[in-house]
Amino acid sequence: MEAKTLFDKIWDSHVVKQVEGGPNVLYIDRHFIHEVTSPVAFLGLKNRGLKVFRPDQTTATPDHNVPTINQELSIKDELSRHQVETLKNNCEEHGITHYGLGSDGHGVVHIIGPETGLTQPGMTIVCGDSHTSTHGAFGTIAFGIGTSEVEMVLASQCIMQPKPRKMRITVDGELKKGVTAKDIVLYIISQISTSGGTGHFVEFAGSAIHSLTMEGRMTVCNMSIECGARGGMIAPDEITFEYMKGREKTPKGEDWDKALVYWKTLKTDEGAKFDTEYQFNAADIEPMITYGTNPGMGIGISQTIPSGDNLEGTDKNTFMKSLGYMDYKPGDAMKGKKVDYVFLGSCTNGRIEDFRAFADFVKGKQKADDVTVWLVPGSKAVEKEIVAEGLDKIFNEAGMALRQPGCSACLAMNDDKVPEGKYAVATTNRNFEGRQGPGARTMLASPITAAAAAVTGVITDPRELM
Repeated sequence: MEAKTLFDKIWDSHVVKQVEGGPNVLYIDRHFIHEVTSPVAFLGLKNRGLKVFRPDQTTATPDHNVPTINQELSIKDELSRHQVETLKNNCEEHGITHYGLGSDGHGVVHIIGPETGLTQPGMTIVCGDSHTSTHGAFGTIAFGIGTSEVEMVLASQCIMQPKPRKMRITVDGELKKGVTAKDIVLYIISQISTSGGTGHFVEFAGSAIHSLTMEGRMTVCNMSIECGARGGMIAPDEITFEYMKGREKTPKGEDWDKALVYWKTLKTDEGAKFDTEYQFNAADIEPMITYGTNPGMGIGISQTIPSGDNLEGTDKNTFMKSLGYMDYKPGDAMKGKKVDYVFLGSCTNGRIEDFRAFADFVKGKQKADDVTVWLVPGSKAVEKEIVAEGLDKIFNEAGMALRQPGCSACLAMNDDKVPEGKYAVATTNRNFEGRQGPGARTMLASPITAAAAAVTGVITDPRELM
């Protein structure tokens, strides 16, 4: 029998039809929708006189446009309010499960899937959002789709997709003190660039990857998109099964035992071939920080901004333009750079483990006077857990306040915008120009590095305060 990759096993088992000389028709097990990319898709169905084909396999929640304070009040922004209400109405009309604003199940779409148990190994999962790759942490093929494709899945539970090439990124060894899953993925992107994964689906492997918790694995898969890949995945193992056990939507009893037998087959066979391979040593990774306007412009926190002397032509121009936007210079140390805002949250780092790490770091310390800190849980469940564990009290004592669930300053489609020219250390996934507000300057980092900036007011090596 031919040795197959994990990706091949799942993809091939979901191909409904191979279009000659064209894409595959791929069956989709789970479709997540939110308020931004679904309204036009539903309108398309209406215009064609179609119903949602399999509503049970679609799950909805508003997240991008929701406020993170006073959620019990009517949303002030008219467009945001309209989008949130439209999602609710469309779900009611088509019999789709909808976790509305303020409900127990509400949260960022890629956080509620895993925590409810809707995300399960071996599935194909799509959503009109690029960071759908987060679900790949469970050994799924999960990827973002466009609005017309959202309509296609609503209408048929299938999608037409060319089969991506396969890449394996192996990280072996032991992580050093203060180094997290976020640092691993920022390091990988800094090494292979933001286009290094283009055209590929990535399997993350190796002892350092499999030592991570499920929260950490979700962070890594979430940011596979930032190296240009179609998605990222990690083979399920005992850590995966332990995380899933007993969750609301996971199989129970005999069904669990049966599912487990299948899930345990979901790994790359010995000798299976990848189109591209990368290998890294965990010992080479230190806490990371970005200095530019794409996630590949990252360095270890003790290092200085590169000279750019090895670049030429448009690459050089882009590099210098990026530094100009950030008002940094080649050779600058990142340590000691001024910070105005700190944002903990998003589908990258909005899970309970991230808040525990942040709270552990700031416990007994005080927020720097001139820093604004936004602590935004990824879901209602995370928010409840924070309160149950008393982490909100630690934040309050440090001069910080917990907000309510939502995408928040990750993309500033809501009220949480970093003002022009201000510097924000963010635990999110993108640092593009204006991503967190017009003229905002973003540095990506782990929750621990963000916590260090929150208490010192400058970029700080968290290891020095641990």
